[in-house]
Amino acid sequence: MKHETPLLTLYRPTGPKELALIEASGWRAFPPRLPDQPIFYPVMNEEYATQIARDWNVKASGAGFVTKFSFDADYAARFRVQRVGGAIHDELWVPAEELEEFNRHIIGTIEVIAEFHAATR
Repeated sequence: MKHETPLLTLYRPTGPKELALIEASGWRAFPPRLPDQPIFYPVMNEEYATQIARDWNVKASGAGFVTKFSFDADYAARFRVQRVGGAIHDELWVPAEELEEFNRHIIGTIEVIAEFHAATR
């Protein structure tokens, strides 16, 4: 009898630098957090990820991307979901020191499902 891992779909808005590091991992892992970033926070829905990529990442770095990935739902249950605004603004808070282990629970690859770019003049 085969046991199947229950899956959770998560999203991560990124800028171009983070996306390049994801690509360098073979689309299988998120890069370590910077020293001033104690939390890694994938988000729980595409709408919220789109808001961040379009409204924050584009402004900060000229481009924003929405990534999507499947994740081991049983492992995800150990982390708290935080509502940081309205009803769509739910994030899974993963301590930075646990990101390497978190990455091992990604099922399949991370895919880019949307991209946004600053308007050119």
